[in-house]
Amino acid sequence: MIDTYNEPEDLLVDESFLAWHFKLPDAEPQRWENWVSGHPDRARLVQQAILLLDTTCLGEKPLPVQQIASAEQRLLQSLPDTRKLSFYNRRLRMIAAAVLVLLGAGLIYAVVTRSRGASISTAFGEVTSRQLPDGTDVMLDANSRIRYAGDWSGGKDREVWMDGEAFFHVSKTPEHSRFIVHLTHMDVIVTGTRFNVINRHGVENVLLEEGKVILRNKKGEQLPLTPGEFVSFNKDLWQKKTVQPDSLMAWKEQKLVFNGTPLRELVTLVNDHYDVHLQLADSSIADSTISAILPNNNLEVLLQALDATAEYQVTRENGKIIIGSRHYSR
Repeated sequence: MIDTYNEPEDLLVDESFLAWHFKLPDAEPQRWENWVSGHPDRARLVQQAILLLDTTCLGEKPLPVQQIASAEQRLLQSLPDTRKLSFYNRRLRMIAAAVLVLLGAGLIYAVVTRSRGASISTAFGEVTSRQLPDGTDVMLDANSRIRYAGDWSGGKDREVWMDGEAFFHVSKTPEHSRFIVHLTHMDVIVTGTRFNVINRHGVENVLLEEGKVILRNKKGEQLPLTPGEFVSFNKDLWQKKTVQPDSLMAWKEQKLVFNGTPLRELVTLVNDHYDVHLQLADSSIADSTISAILPNNNLEVLLQALDATAEYQVTRENGKIIIGSRHYSR
């Protein structure tokens, strides 16, 4: 079960984790130490959960004993197995009851909200620009989403989780705190720089435009990048490639630039951007290439441009959009 945990709130609702953290009599220290050992990503997850516990501590005045007892009774009734509570010392029980009185059912919501922070997302065919709490500018491509922790004060790491594609212009802080973009299989660690990130379909790409970043995979291995370098991460392997930055960044100007791009890649890209059922008429043309500049904010114009080429034609059948070769007869 715990092997599937990937969010701080997963730990916060696990009684065994809380018992371990608070060093209660029924704690299982060896179990959690073994779970964390050799896994930097799990260690970071535990740190985030502990930080969340620390930041949600309340400094309220003591509550009346009768009010605490009433709250404690409601807490006992909400537990699936009240016998588990016998392992907790009296002090922890009073704290839990006091928190229940102050926050009630909103406690879980507050914990989850604080750990997840805010989020920004784009619809299909939409590109948007926003500024994060530290002054960092971010531009999101279509069908993309980022979320970030709510508290970046006091020199804490500024952490962002991203799916899709985004361009970051990271603002420096007086404390030189790190800015970390978490992808599915790696992290992008920076202090102040400009870079583009893609995280789709298990493939993660980073193009560094300015400054310096360090890539870190789940094994803790690191790879530094210098301006102009492009790295693709797939199946636990880093691969530096030569790309044309103008083509890769054309989405910021509402364009899709294809330069000898296989049709299978075009199909995936268009489906990601517009949530349509674009497909090829035949697999034999999957590796056929196309070179063109097409809009990424108007599907109909894009399809008309494809249909106007000498090589390909676009048809619609039963809600599907099909690209075929003009020289291929089905």
